Amino acid sequence: MKKIFLLAMMALTVLSCANRPKSAEITVSDDLDPEYAVNLVKAGEKAPDFVLTDLDGKTYTLKDFRGKTVVVDFWATWCPDCREEIDDLVRIHKEHPEVEFLGISFDTDAEQLRKYTAEHGMDWLQLSEGFKKWKETQVSEAYGVKWIPTKYVISPKGKVLLSTVMTEKVELFLNQ
Repeated sequence: MKKIFLLAMMALTVLSCANRPKSAEITVSDDLDPEYAVNLVKAGEKAPDFVLTDLDGKTYTLKDFRGKTVVVDFWATWCPDCREEIDDLVRIHKEHPEVEFLGISFDTDAEQLRKYTAEHGMDWLQLSEGFKKWKETQVSEAYGVKWIPTKYVISPKGKVLLSTVMTEKVELFLNQ
């Protein structure tokens, strides 16, 4: 009986692995996703649209970026984990000029955000939901953001290709 159960479990494991989307194949050491990315919009699902403003007050929606692969980075200048990976994001952005990067900031001070991004070479579009606190935003709820930094790679057709809390996974995905 134990052998039959073991064989059945092995068969289920093989079948589930065969049906995984491309993004699930990305593995890294010390994977934080099983703990922190559990509520994120999954690969293959439609990315929720949003209406956000940049630092100059211009309004953008996700639909404005249709036809392009987009990396969306949920972050804040006050977040130590976010700040720790800025250099990697800047490098990845430079290595992938064909990809549109969008920062969605949970900062409440526009000038602090403007100064920080300029000082760190973050020359991609920074968006905000009225400079509200993280837990007060509709965009964080729509995307299931319970931890920052959180990142999404979105297809030119608006589907989620990858959802993760790890910059390393974004880089591996873009390099495939």
